[in-house]
Amino acid sequence: MRPPPTAPSLSPSTPLKFGYGTNGFTHHRLSDVLAVLADLGYDGVALTLDHGHLDPYADDLPRRVSELARQLARRELDVTVETGAPYFLDPWGKHLPTLMSDGSETRIDLLRRALRIAADLGSPTVHLCSGPAPDGLPERDAWKRLAAGVETVLETAETYGVALAFEPEPYMFVDTVERCLRLARLVDGHELFGITLDIGHAHCVENRSVLDCVRDAAPLLRNVQIEDMRRGIHRHLELGAGEIDFPPVLDALRALNHRGLVSVEIQGGSLDAPDVARRSIEFLRAIG
Repeated sequence: MRPPPTAPSLSPSTPLKFGYGTNGFTHHRLSDVLAVLADLGYDGVALTLDHGHLDPYADDLPRRVSELARQLARRELDVTVETGAPYFLDPWGKHLPTLMSDGSETRIDLLRRALRIAADLGSPTVHLCSGPAPDGLPERDAWKRLAAGVETVLETAETYGVALAFEPEPYMFVDTVERCLRLARLVDGHELFGITLDIGHAHCVENRSVLDCVRDAAPLLRNVQIEDMRRGIHRHLELGAGEIDFPPVLDALRALNHRGLVSVEIQGGSLDAPDVARRSIEFLRAIG
């Protein structure tokens, strides 16, 4: 792993808040995840709803959410809620059903539950992504279905005052910032529709630079995910193990006065999660 580069002098007036994704701690109890992250000095946690940590369909969900809210407050951790668990709704189909496919009402129900959980936990956002378009569905129809599904979920978002933070994801229907901005226009620029920008994903698939993607996403930017990556290879790497020059990216986020979490997302690090999380926060501190 290459050492982190030296960062320029930065203004302390707009500090970034660093989080870590629970999808990189799949072998830990959620209470232990929070303890580790707090001890390492993280500011927050990106909570992926799933079977292991917090199942939105659990019979005792209200009790679990209340207890989790107390734990977050006690450890002074911010939280953002994510819905990207790939096999949560369909054990055979990754990220299925989508808002474009048969069974979209199941995805809508999950997102509505996520919004209620987010409100109870104090998360300002719920993350989502498009998933793949159904085979054979014309692109025009896919956009219509996706926009209609998002508009339906936005009605619930209005009830709870929680924003949707849509992530462009490699090799999904919405895979670039430009296509995410197109979706924003299709939902009439709804004030609760925003973007989750994954820095590694931008480097992996975008034709533009990561900094251009940050600037393009800026008006709608709600959350940032961060990991290293190599162009054209969708594999989440530890910070410093890929090709991304991170100091300018963090500078750009500070210049934008970004207030959401910047959450490390290294799903493949679960077997070594505490050390991966430690190395990640040390890397981020070393570059400013």
